[in-house]
Amino acid sequence: MLSILLLLRTRDRMTAAELAAELEVSVRTVYRDVEALHAAGVPLYGDAGHRGGYRLLGGGGPGARLTDLYAPEAEALVLAGLPAAADGLGLGGSFADARRKLRAALPPPLREHVDRLRTRFHIDVDGWYADDHAVAAPYLPQVADAVRAGLVLAVRYRRWREPTDVDRRLAPYGLVLKAGRWYLIAGPDPRTYRVDQILGLSLTDEPVVIPPEFDLATYWRDAQRDFHDRLHRGEAVVRVSPRGAARLTGAAARAVTEHGTAEPDGWIRATLPVEGPDHAYGMLLALGTEVEVLGPEELRTRIAATVTALAARYASS
Repeated sequence: MLSILLLLRTRDRMTAAELAAELEVSVRTVYRDVEALHAAGVPLYGDAGHRGGYRLLGGGGPGARLTDLYAPEAEALVLAGLPAAADGLGLGGSFADARRKLRAALPPPLREHVDRLRTRFHIDVDGWYADDHAVAAPYLPQVADAVRAGLVLAVRYRRWREPTDVDRRLAPYGLVLKAGRWYLIAGPDPRTYRVDQILGLSLTDEPVVIPPEFDLATYWRDAQRDFHDRLHRGEAVVRVSPRGAARLTGAAARAVTEHGTAEPDGWIRATLPVEGPDHAYGMLLALGTEVEVLGPEELRTRIAATVTALAARYASS
């Protein structure tokens, strides 16, 4: 019932079917809860017909002020806050003000609980080996402004292939923060651009027209899947010890865990997805004696040659 009131305060009018779909309950449950709200004196009004639905009269009255938070809800808001992300977007001050207002609105016992929680949890989205200078994005606030305003950007962008520095007109569709690095999704044919590779920009007065079928979360999920599909085009067949398997990460670790076959000596036989010969060589050589490469033969021969050379070098010294 509280969720029904919250939805109607934000969407003005909703049908019983829409409420049922949003709350994942039956339409009969919505009818029952609406009757209970009526009985409680909540000014909830229902219109019949094609454009009908439920709505709150006068904002719902004093009984519909649903600003109280349960402890898990307050915890979720605190833990979801990423000050570094807000700072990067130029919203650090607004984030701090909002957090102060939220804290002041909480009843004293819950305020003390949240204060204690903030001293026990810290969220750091950056990778362990991230270079602060490499991921610095000085133009992020201006890019965020363009996203908010819906205006086209004229940018100077550095890409990996020649010519490296190019001029582009980008229609910002949205921003994504991934592992401490910001990405701009821009049209007209949606592509992904690293914000830290923008060398200069200017805001135009040309409005951005985002296709109605575009969804930022869906685009990003599909882009990640395509990236991994293109990344892991090769395979390496290995025998790996439990200790070596524990040192694997990402797709290689999942391949061992989900598809590996245990052998009598306790080792695991598995086929690992790899980016290419050089990637496989470096990854598997780093495991030392905790892995044996069975194929492809070129990779096994290359690692064997390296091991033989190392043995000879250390024997001679």
